[in-house]
Formats: sequence, C-alpha cells, structure tokens
Amino acid sequence: MTRAIVAVLALLASPALAQDIRGLEVCTAEKQMERRTSCLQANTDFLQQALDRHQRESRRQLAAADAEVAALKTRLAKLEEELAELKKAAAASKPAPDKK
Repeated sequence: MTRAIVAVLALLASPALAQDIRGLEVCTAEKQMERRTSCLQANTDFLQQALDRHQRESRRQLAAADAEVAALKTRLAKLEEELAELKKAAAASKPAPDKK
C-alpha cells in the first residue's frame, strides 16, 4: 500500500506529467486558508478512496488468480496420476523381449 501511495504522490508531484485527474479540485485558486485547507483535505480524501478502491480490486483479482492457480495445480496432479497409470498399464501389456 505504501508503494501505491508513493507512486501516486510521485505522479502528482511531477510537473512533467501534469494532467487533470478527474475528481480533484484545483486548490491554488482559493485565497482563504480555510477554504484551501478544506480543498486539499477533499483531494486527500478522494485520493485515499481511489487507493482503497484500487487496493480492493487488486486483492480481488489476486484472490481470483490464486484460486485459478490452485485449480490448475489440482488438475495437473490428476493428469500426472492418470499418466502414471497409463504408463504402468502400457508397461504391463508390453510383451517381454525374447532372449537369443
């Protein structure tokens, strides 16, 4: 989570990457300190909510990927068992080589 916060702050602080972010207010236009402070607090709250939303979505995607990996591992184990059984059956049905 701290990496995400640092990344967002780095993007916001970088003048080369300056762009409007939907939902953020421009606080520099406010002349009164109270209004500027509340504007900055609103921006902070918005960014925190966005980070929380992205974190939940990332956790959901990671859980789905973990479940898929677990299912694939189970399927692979079954296939390996079936392959071992088929190899045993093939070896058992193979006639012994003739000795000369």
